[in-house]
Amino acid sequence: MKILLIRVSSLGDVLHNMPIVNDLLRHFPEAQIDWVVEEAYVHLVKLNPGVRQIFAFALRRWRKSLFTSQTRQEIKHFFTQLREQEYDLVLDTQGLLKTGIIMGMARITSTGKKIGLANGTEGSGYEGISRIFHTDSVAVDRHTHAVLRGRLVAAYAGGYTVDTPACFGLNKLYTESQPRPAWMPSKPYAVFFHGTAGASKKWPQDHWVQLAASLQSSDLAILLPWGSTAEKAEAEQMASRIPDAITLPKLSMQDATVLAQAARIAIGVDTGLTHIAAAYETPTIEIYCDSPRWKTEGNWSDKIINLGDQGAPASVIEVQEAIQKLLSPVITD
Repeated sequence: MKILLIRVSSLGDVLHNMPIVNDLLRHFPEAQIDWVVEEAYVHLVKLNPGVRQIFAFALRRWRKSLFTSQTRQEIKHFFTQLREQEYDLVLDTQGLLKTGIIMGMARITSTGKKIGLANGTEGSGYEGISRIFHTDSVAVDRHTHAVLRGRLVAAYAGGYTVDTPACFGLNKLYTESQPRPAWMPSKPYAVFFHGTAGASKKWPQDHWVQLAASLQSSDLAILLPWGSTAEKAEAEQMASRIPDAITLPKLSMQDATVLAQAARIAIGVDTGLTHIAAAYETPTIEIYCDSPRWKTEGNWSDKIINLGDQGAPASVIEVQEAIQKLLSPVITD
């Protein structure tokens, strides 16, 4: 069976579609699974050994030079490559016009099907016009979790039910037998994923400082990553208030993934790197401040604790208690 998965963006949403690959291969071990994804997230899909071929979709870049010959050649090459295969199943789990067009251009066998979402969930960017490219459309509850939504589309296509916790199946980029990256401390560390594009999603800096004080007995280094100039300034200001905290250098996406995977504990707001830590089942505390927890909370492992909700951020005490629960084997009175 040849299967094409279309989920082009964003980082968190691409990540949350990873369990589809594990589900399909569990039911169809010999399946060939290909994936269309925005070029910025190719590195992420490459972490899944169950994906055979990745088609890099570069719409974000193409839009900037749509009428140049080079861009037109790249677009032509993308669709030529895509159409070299015939698929038994084409799955669009994003439900946008652009992903529908990709689905429409993909070739299927005489018995093949193109299956996508019949509706969006609350707050999603679903575009109903995408249904014109489907042979079958799958309706989901308006409050369906981001991971479950894609799994339900694939389950409908494959004729099975979703009856196991999500398994992301990501390759580890770092093990203790390997040389440590230059930025990684020699002792175990906690990472604070404090940065996010939406100001309302942030947790107050004073809370992070109080949290760091409660970690002193754990003998963990505290690492502060950043992704923009503003976040770097925030990290440096935070580090000035936290003894021995380390403001990290600018990390590549691969190093940022290692950072999330190898942490003794990851604590973060609703952002992509926090979700990567949860996907690796790193002991993770997800703090929700201004986004609905039901959408993306890590619900597949007891190593993940989700706190707060839209309009009701977690308190410092709640996070401290979660830390004690996750680190209890190594923290003693």
